[in-house]
Amino acid sequence: MADVTAGVADIDEALLSRIEDASLNASAPPQQFWLDGWIVRTSPGKARRARCINAVAPGRLPLERKLALAEALFRDAGLPTVMRLHRFTLPADMDDQLARRGWELLDETHVMVRPALADLQTAADTPPPQGCAWARLDGTAYADTVGALRGSPPEQRRAHAERLAFSPVRYEGHVLRRQDDGEVLACGQFAREADLVGLYDVYTRDSARGRGLAGLLCSRLLALAAAQGAQVAYLQTESTNHAARQVYRRLGFSDQYSYHYRQPPAA
Repeated sequence: MADVTAGVADIDEALLSRIEDASLNASAPPQQFWLDGWIVRTSPGKARRARCINAVAPGRLPLERKLALAEALFRDAGLPTVMRLHRFTLPADMDDQLARRGWELLDETHVMVRPALADLQTAADTPPPQGCAWARLDGTAYADTVGALRGSPPEQRRAHAERLAFSPVRYEGHVLRRQDDGEVLACGQFAREADLVGLYDVYTRDSARGRGLAGLLCSRLLALAAAQGAQVAYLQTESTNHAARQVYRRLGFSDQYSYHYRQPPAA
């Protein structure tokens, strides 16, 4: 799978590696195991990054043995075995090794980065559209709100709320709500780790799209994070989500690297 490298020369490789680590921390579920250099996650939620293998170190066991042990963990959890692969995966030829074993390619996702936030300092004071109000939600309420907008089943909403509650990185969720009936038009949350901030679970109600609400909300989230000390922002978006990618480009984000998943053919 070709890596997306547009703009990579502008951002230090060490910073991209830190962003990858921060995204792993922000998506950590309680159901997480260390397996000879692999982080194996078995959350029953919707987010695939919380129910996959991340090969962060080479390890010592033969690949076949490690795959068998990981598959047993996923089988016990009632989930398909999935591995996430990207430029920092170790060993570097892991993707080729799985491809030779017939593992099937799944979703490609781009990691986009905004290298500075100082110009957004006043965005936190931007008033909401007429007839609307900003509101902050706790993790449980946020998971239920975005789950309802997505049409996620109750078990996925509960898993999302659990992940937020036990996350080693503090999340802050905000919504844009219509005042007359309380209906949420757009929502998003950020997870800040030192000077890095990630945007997560940004969603606009279908009937409210095309009005610039996502951009307005994201600018506010980034400004709030910058006020807390964030200097660099990142996010992850699927390659097929063209509308969202346009919004993020207008906000100053650019593609820095990509990742995808593979699963065994039997899955």
